[in-house]
Amino acid sequence: MTSSPSRSGVFQAATDKRLEAFSESISFDHRLYPQDIRGSLAHARMLCQQGMITQEELAQIENALAEIGGQLDRGELPLRQELEDIHMHIEQALIERLGDVGRKLHTGRSRNDQVATDLRLWTREAIDRLDQSLLALQRAFLSRCQRDQDVILPAYTHLQRAQPVLAPHYWLAYVEKLARDRQRLADCRRRVNVCGLGAAACAGTSLPIDRQATARELGFEGVAANSLDISSDRDFVLESAFVLALIATHLSGWAEEWILWSTVEFSFIKLPQEFCTGSSIMPQKINPDTLELTRGKAARVIGDLQTLFILVKGLPLAYNRDLQEDKPALFDAFDTVQAAVDLAAPIVEGAELNRVSIAARLEKGHLDATTLMELLIKRGFPQRTAHHLVGSLVATANQHEVTLSQLTLEQLQAVHPDLDRSLTSALGVVQAVKAYQSYGSSNPEQVADQIARWTAQLQ
Repeated sequence: MTSSPSRSGVFQAATDKRLEAFSESISFDHRLYPQDIRGSLAHARMLCQQGMITQEELAQIENALAEIGGQLDRGELPLRQELEDIHMHIEQALIERLGDVGRKLHTGRSRNDQVATDLRLWTREAIDRLDQSLLALQRAFLSRCQRDQDVILPAYTHLQRAQPVLAPHYWLAYVEKLARDRQRLADCRRRVNVCGLGAAACAGTSLPIDRQATARELGFEGVAANSLDISSDRDFVLESAFVLALIATHLSGWAEEWILWSTVEFSFIKLPQEFCTGSSIMPQKINPDTLELTRGKAARVIGDLQTLFILVKGLPLAYNRDLQEDKPALFDAFDTVQAAVDLAAPIVEGAELNRVSIAARLEKGHLDATTLMELLIKRGFPQRTAHHLVGSLVATANQHEVTLSQLTLEQLQAVHPDLDRSLTSALGVVQAVKAYQSYGSSNPEQVADQIARWTAQLQ
């Protein structure tokens, strides 16, 4: 009478078709099939090792799972709503081939620990793929350092011109951000890489399984220690989603900056046209749509994280069916960030700085004002006094529409009698960049050292 193999003999009525439609997850969890088959193979080998199935039965299960995997690879296994999820699809296909031998595979496990294990395997693989793409993006930024080593850019605070920096210093700022993203992924991976298989429904099993054996078979670094915690634990899902949201936020900030830089008003950068689109009405337009979507999709990833937090916030131990809904958000977050990172690398590699435009306006905005203030400090002025004096000099320069280095002796001494023209020899963006001394600054030697460090590290 039952329509789902997950329903036991206790049921006296078939599942309502409306419930089948409402509760199915095969429409999204089908992508877990490689992990489910891998986990099932490890479980079957452990059952054989422990004497719960024979070598012959193991061989039959291995062969049948290989066939089922091939069918799924080719899209030849029909996906049926009444079988709910990918786990029941694979088990039902196994039973149809092997009968009672197929029915033995689920010995000593529950769908609760099975799905948790599958999801950990999938997440581990997704982290590894994303880490390689982030590495490629780091290398793309690093590769620009040699190309743009002689370019000076205005750095901004409050979106106002602040101080001059070398272009490689700017590229390395994103290498650093991406390094932290990769560190967070690696740290998250350690907590993902714990095997829950063998916890069964919530309390363990009385059967003589060997959880360490399946963990080794599946490449897990450890075995989760509490069966109640295992089936309900989705910390690794939320942690992964948080790291993804932060990566998306970093990409969004970069995209916003380059969107501004590509405008006529900034005219700092020319984006590769293969990653731009046109307008349906304005023929002159070259729109930075890829960057705009990168910025926009960050909101989606942050939304996925919020969905997951709300999903688990009130759940009691141990497994609850609510957890079925963790996969769409996790899959979407990984898919979205992976696609954005994969597009970012060729955009970074293919963009060109508008050197003439940048240089033509580089002395505007008094980027060397802080350098002048620090020069006065070196000559004995208190910091706050020097700060006030340079502010007054900037006001004079603005009034006469000149740079600080173009101020006359009379104009300097009108602000303070101890100021003289020797100060202006240290001004200008080139001199300002050379004047930096602190570790991590945009001093050319410091930047060269950082380039060498990252070149060695990212090989």
